Amino acid sequence: MLEVTACVGEPDELASLEVYNTVWPQDAVTIEAVHSFRDSARDYIDYLVRDDGVILGSGVGAIFAYRARRVVALITVLAGQRRRGAGTALYEAISRWASERGARELEVSVAGNDPQSLSVAQRRGFTEERREVGLVLSLDGVSPRRVQPPAGVEIVTWAQRPELARGMYEVDLETRPDIPGFQDVALEPFEGWMAHQMQRPTDSPEATFIALAGGQVVGFAKLSLTAPTAAGHSLTAVRRAWRGRGIAGALKATEINWALANGYTELHTSNEERNAPIKRLNARLGYRPGIGRIYLVGPILGGLSR
Repeated sequence: MLEVTACVGEPDELASLEVYNTVWPQDAVTIEAVHSFRDSARDYIDYLVRDDGVILGSGVGAIFAYRARRVVALITVLAGQRRRGAGTALYEAISRWASERGARELEVSVAGNDPQSLSVAQRRGFTEERREVGLVLSLDGVSPRRVQPPAGVEIVTWAQRPELARGMYEVDLETRPDIPGFQDVALEPFEGWMAHQMQRPTDSPEATFIALAGGQVVGFAKLSLTAPTAAGHSLTAVRRAWRGRGIAGALKATEINWALANGYTELHTSNEERNAPIKRLNARLGYRPGIGRIYLVGPILGGLSR
């Protein structure tokens, strides 16, 4: 008989993480990254689904301040345990949890190379909101990149200039709506943004890079340190008036050089398919296609019982 229980304590958390990393090896993360994700959420739940004590899958629900009526759900079922109702049981459990918190919809993601999971989600009424292409840069044998910001622009780390945090926030305020799929997202106030976007365990001032022009923050980029040897590009943002001058390229080259100097072997990123400029930049920097994600939004189930 299937049983869904909330994770209690580190052994359950690690079991849930093992399921996720098995299903998503290309996006494997550490328990510290899980805690970072949890701590950035307004509310959070982590479930395991078992059959006679055997773990079949895990499910996470998270609500973020920027979309309080939406639950981001990560439902993962081990490949050999599918078609036994585990995914449905997790969907029901997360739906109940979401309904209790006044949420109106769920956001789920499926791998770009998993048409079966995509079909299942669509049959349940989920519709595609955005599609991201996964990209990987292997750093084995890679030489440091040349960093060439435009004249009058310098690249510094946030560690060197901690007082520039509000300038980065203002850049994020301006640029976040330009990301396809995020047009309706409102950033938190500065203090919440700092706590939930910039000061998580996976963030580092030394791996956050700022483009300055005349003392003004005109762009920034940061790495997310989610795994021991692989880091992810968390965000690259440049003010509209400064785009097309090579600032994003200089920031990304600086990130690559930092990763090389600090022993990382891979960098990961993803691009929304409609974001043509950043796709061209990543191709020039040597990124190669990986496994992407398809993000869908759909209904919360109500009044269900297992």
